[in-house]
Amino acid sequence: MTAILRLESRKRVRGSVALVVVFALLSAMYFSMFPGIEEEIDELMEGFPDFFFEMFGIDALDTIEGFIAAEVYSFFWVVLLAIYFAYVGAGLIAADVRSRRMDLTLSNPVSRESVVLQKVASLWVPIVVLNVAVPVVVYVGALVIGESIDPVALAMVHLLSIPYLLVCGTIGLAISAVAGHVRSARAAAITVVFVLWLIDAFSRINEDLEWVGALTPSRYYEETEILVHEEYAYGDAAVLLIVFAVLVAIAVVAFTRRDI
Repeated sequence: MTAILRLESRKRVRGSVALVVVFALLSAMYFSMFPGIEEEIDELMEGFPDFFFEMFGIDALDTIEGFIAAEVYSFFWVVLLAIYFAYVGAGLIAADVRSRRMDLTLSNPVSRESVVLQKVASLWVPIVVLNVAVPVVVYVGALVIGESIDPVALAMVHLLSIPYLLVCGTIGLAISAVAGHVRSARAAAITVVFVLWLIDAFSRINEDLEWVGALTPSRYYEETEILVHEEYAYGDAAVLLIVFAVLVAIAVVAFTRRDI
């Protein structure tokens, strides 16, 4: 009953470990930079226009929380990791259909609904590995340079990122359920997630477009508000979980009706 889940989970291990190594190296680099530029950050901030900070939600850059939120989480976690989840999600169905492995899978007593649900459930591997290992790296990194980060805020910035990453993964899954080619599915998923992030960023500097930003998933995950101001938007996380469930349902319906 769970053979697909176990097989897909094993596929996710290597990539998840590689991402942890990447984040560890990035974190080490930024932590090594912070003591040297801490006193010059105010001058550095004056060199950027105000809309730059509004676009990317940067605040309190002279604190370790604001610095890490801006340098590690605002871009690498919110953008690049979201793209990774979209990429993985886009390959969950389309790759097997294209390689004809899906024919073999469906020749067994397993429903299409179960196939989709087991494949999306395999995202638990990168979710758990990254959200357990990376906060430990960040916390220890802060201690090594003589700084400290509230462990609760650090845990919450990872916990509340899970619904956001799941939405990005299921955007790819929904596209994968209807796409004929895995490359086109992955390209479309990456493009959608990146464009949605851009829309959110630009809508923050134009009040007339504020409502457009509310239609993007990144609007419901504010890493700087969590780390710097310790504000935990549980309602926003609930919205993302509802969107995640809707996207999974769309993928299930699309795949069950698809002629492969």
